Amino acid sequence: MLALECRQIGCPYCGEKIEVQIDCSLDQQQYIEDCSVCCQPITLLVAIDGEEISLSARRDDDC
Repeated sequence: MLALECRQIGCPYCGEKIEVQIDCSLDQQQYIEDCSVCCQPITLLVAIDGEEISLSARRDDDC
């Protein structure tokens, strides 16, 4: 697996598909990235298990 992987995910604010880069050197990550379409802050949750990448996005204001 490459050190960086590109994945697409739907923005939880505007619904548009955006591309995000994932650092595959860490098994679990949580970080905030702004949507490239609507500029809202998206919390990205990443879990890597072997070759499988689990990616989810939520609104910054979700509890």
